[in-house]
Amino acid sequence: MTGPTGPSGTAGAVGPPPAQRAEPAPQRRVTVPAGLRVRFSVTFAGVAALVAVLVGGLGYDAAANLIRHDRASDFAQSLAVLQAAVVQSELYPSDFQSSSQNDDQLEDRLTQSGDIGIQVLGPDGSVVEKGKPDPLPVDETDQDLAAQGKAGHVHDVTEDSGGDRYRVVTVALGGGRGAVQLSERLSATDDLLYQLLERTALLATAVVLAAGGSGWWLAGRITRRLVRLTGVAEQVASTGQLDVDVPRSGGDEIGRLGRAFDDMLGRLARSKDDQRRLVQDAGHELRTPLTSLRTNIAALRQLERLPAESRAALLDDLATETRELSVLVNELVELSADRRETEESVEVELDAMAERVAELARRRTGREIVVDAAPVLVTGRPAALQRALTNLVENAAKFSPEAAPILVRVTTERITVLDRGPGLDEGDIDRIFDRFYRATRARSLPGSGLGLSIVKEVAESHGGRAFARNRAGLAGGAEIGFTLAPEQVATRRQINRTKDS
Repeated sequence: MTGPTGPSGTAGAVGPPPAQRAEPAPQRRVTVPAGLRVRFSVTFAGVAALVAVLVGGLGYDAAANLIRHDRASDFAQSLAVLQAAVVQSELYPSDFQSSSQNDDQLEDRLTQSGDIGIQVLGPDGSVVEKGKPDPLPVDETDQDLAAQGKAGHVHDVTEDSGGDRYRVVTVALGGGRGAVQLSERLSATDDLLYQLLERTALLATAVVLAAGGSGWWLAGRITRRLVRLTGVAEQVASTGQLDVDVPRSGGDEIGRLGRAFDDMLGRLARSKDDQRRLVQDAGHELRTPLTSLRTNIAALRQLERLPAESRAALLDDLATETRELSVLVNELVELSADRRETEESVEVELDAMAERVAELARRRTGREIVVDAAPVLVTGRPAALQRALTNLVENAAKFSPEAAPILVRVTTERITVLDRGPGLDEGDIDRIFDRFYRATRARSLPGSGLGLSIVKEVAESHGGRAFARNRAGLAGGAEIGFTLAPEQVATRRQINRTKDS
């Protein structure tokens, strides 16, 4: 018993060994636009600007309101003290003379906050003591208050003097004794708030710039591997090279993407190697039958000169070679065509399929084929599964004696075809599923050498594996078959139980 066979006389037609991924080729320098990095930087800067504007604006508004409220509160308190003093006591302009030696002097108490100025008017409205730091304007209303008899009357006005803006309140002393003017320099508050606004704006600008720089730096670190991966992808797209060094480090999404991309390139490289080996092996295997056909066709020119026996042998040889060539081409197409996407997976009754394959093989070969099948239901591609099972039965029919029955056994664990042929050599067991491999005992027999390769492809595409071993017992023989993924297999009893529940 042997595994898959190739055309006659092609003992060395194994093809080159599976190609390993070559050493990484030197990568050409790829310039990748920094668009993603710029977007990160702009986004960071934009978020920081929004936060800075909101926080800075709210902070400035709160600080400005607090400053204005404090200044207004101090001025109102000084004004209340002045009004109370002139109403309760008979005061004269001399009572408001500033004194550096007596902090209890009324003028000192009115201007204690440092932000309030005082100017004293005489009975005629003339300025007795000028305001500090600047003299305050005196209008007719202020002069009338200085000459007024009732104490405590006020005149509140906002004035511009020397480029500054003041709030001036004139309070009558009463009895025609004069008046006192309290002033608050509003422009000082405005200057303070403007400085605060400038500092807030500078701080916000610094925060935005720092955020943009941080975003640029952080984006560079984050996208560094992504940029390298982009460069590798562009290199593969432009050169077609698959043996490139792909960054795989990191446990984040970029690392996972790099590992997935590297695995994809590995699969593509293996697929490319398999395709190249298939073409090379197919060309080698096709050469022998084509050479024989050319020789026989050339002999056909002399057909009438040949004896009857030679003509019959020549025609038989032509028929045999064309059949072998047809089988080889069909199996090459079957093996190279990716039909996993065109054939949908459905529920398949393996026991019924085994009976159909056995019945077809009985008609073709006239051999006794026994089916021992449990009621097994699988999810798979029916045409592929039937092709694999047919290849197993045809392979067994080539090596099993005509008087010995072939057994097809189907269980929930595996599908096995058992024969009573010469069995397998130990050196062939690991290689019989290779494409075009021919065991020594099979080289004189017809076959393409692809039948069991197709079995292996079908098994692996269904999550299983192909296996081969010698059959136990003195009669000898071989057991060749395949398994399916456990989650795809169920007995009919389990299916019925599921439906009933």
